[in-house]
Formats: sequence, C-alpha cells, structure tokens
Amino acid sequence: MGYRVAVVGATGNVGREMLNILAERQFPLDEVAAVASPRSTGDIIDFGDSGEELKVRNIDHFDFAGWDMALFAAGSDVSKAHAPRAAAAGCTVIDNSSFYRMDPDVPLIVPEVNPEAIAGYRRRNIIANPNCSTAQMVVALKPLHDFAKIKRVVVATYQSVSGAGKAGMDELFEQSRNIFVGDANAPVKFTKQIAFNVIPHIDAFLDDGSTKEEWKMVVETKKILDPKIKVTATCVRVPVFVGHSEAINIEFENEISAKDAQRILREAPGVMLVDKREDGGYVTPVESVGEYATYVSRVREDPTVENGLSLWCVSDNLRKGAALNAVQIAELLGRKHLQKAA
Repeated sequence: MGYRVAVVGATGNVGREMLNILAERQFPLDEVAAVASPRSTGDIIDFGDSGEELKVRNIDHFDFAGWDMALFAAGSDVSKAHAPRAAAAGCTVIDNSSFYRMDPDVPLIVPEVNPEAIAGYRRRNIIANPNCSTAQMVVALKPLHDFAKIKRVVVATYQSVSGAGKAGMDELFEQSRNIFVGDANAPVKFTKQIAFNVIPHIDAFLDDGSTKEEWKMVVETKKILDPKIKVTATCVRVPVFVGHSEAINIEFENEISAKDAQRILREAPGVMLVDKREDGGYVTPVESVGEYATYVSRVREDPTVENGLSLWCVSDNLRKGAALNAVQIAELLGRKHLQKAA
C-alpha cells in the first residue's frame, strides 16, 4: 500500500523536479497530484520518464483531505495561504519555501544531518525544507562536526540562476544571446547584468548590510546542525544555469587533518568525495547536474588557524537543494512515522 502525494507548484522548476525524483526513486505511490496556480489549471505535465501524464489541478479548489503528504514548491505566499489548510485536513506538508523554516514548532530537516528532529512535525503537521545553499553545506559539515566540533564557518557561495526560478534561467540565456548579436541587454530579474558577470546580492538587504540569503545560511545552519556554530556568509549569483558551489572555511575546536576529513567525507551519507590534487581532480557545477550527491573537493588544511580546513562543495540546487531533500524527507516520514506498508 502506497501514499497519496500532492505536489504543489508542480509546473515550476522545483515542482517538476519533485515529480521526476518521486518517479526515479520509485516512491511508493497510490496516487500523485500535480497542483498549481489557477493560470496553470488544466495543463498537462509529465510524471517522470514513464510516459504518464498529469493534469494540473487548481490549488484554490484542491481538497487535501485523504492525501497523505503535500510537497510545496510554490513560494512563501502560497505556503502561508494553503499549507495550514492542508495540515488541518490531515495531510502532512513538506514545504520548500522559507516561510516556516524558523518557526520553533516546525522541524527544519536534512535527512542525512538531523533525521531525529522530524518527530516534531506533529506540532503543526508541517516540515520545512532548508534553503538550497544551506542544505548542501550542512551535509558536508555534519560528519566533520561529529568528529572535531565546528566552531566557525566562513562560506562564499557561487549560486546558479536556477535558484531564482525559470525567470532567472531565461534572463541568463537571453542576455548571453543578446551580447553576441548586439541587442539591448537591460536586467529584469536580477539587479545587474548576469551574463558574463557575478552579482554579490541574493534576496533583500538587511539593516546590518547582509542579505536575507546570507541570514538564512546563518540561522538555518544553527537550527539544523548546532546553535553554537558561528557562521558568516557571502552569497553571490553567478552565470551558471544549474548547480550551486561553495568555498567553505571551517575552524574546529579539536584537531583534524585534511586526511582525517577526506576519510570521514568518503564514508559520509549523501557526500561524494572527488579530491585529486591534479588538473580536473575536482567537481564543478556542470558535473553535478542531475545527480543526487553533494560533492566535496579541494580539502586542505588552513594554516592560519589552529584547527582549520578549507573545502569546495558543489551540488545540483534543484535536487539536493530543493526537490531531492523534500522527497528524502517524505521517505523518512513514511518509514518512521506514517503507518502504511510501503
């Protein structure tokens, strides 16, 4: 016996990826529903590579009663309006937006990092999925923290335009084409030209000069991994279609060598260590696309602090940063808490 699962925001980049991953991982389904805004109602979308097609249903009229789980990938406004309605109907919500992440009654889950925290979902019947840049980072940090206890993290991100949705991907494509043919090239989605450029600005600015994206990495890492860890982030948008990269510097309380870290990461769940000290012996965003793993490369000791490491971390942000993590949460929820024989 399987589950009845609704994917809300099914026509967007992340929603489509959720459907693909549900199919790829053969999630035990009795029924799957594609749900989206009224303007997409009636559209037909594919469910994985099976040839099965789904007719998009209107979120405003969708009845969540009798559905086991709803995977939300439609933004904070939709989650604010409809997630409580789904939860009240007995459908457990796994929300990819930022709206519930810092709610103390909503667990923020990365299954490889804090699976035990999922038990707290009963308070609201809602589980939050972290920010894409946070998710891949904590997967890499968790096994190292267990070994040597992290004190401080300094991270600079190189985030792809798909993190800004289809509009971001379209803008990179159109600007790149316009540059080559000599057409006008004014930014629309981003604050400055993204083609052949980098933009040190993701989300709104806060009073202290940081951005909301940087704030998310700080507070979410503390909630997921350890509130005592100090985190500072600089989040940058780069002209890459899919795949977020991060340069991470870590200071530990206890001694840890690069060889220790490589050994630990080689065995860590969700991590793929590719770390050859030679030309091409590392992973770039292009190689991460379509993959499940969080890739770690360039592991090396930082001689400027007593117990320090630097490393390079890459992942498909539409997968581990969003859709895959949500499906993994659904799998964890089904195994541990929902009483059905899958």
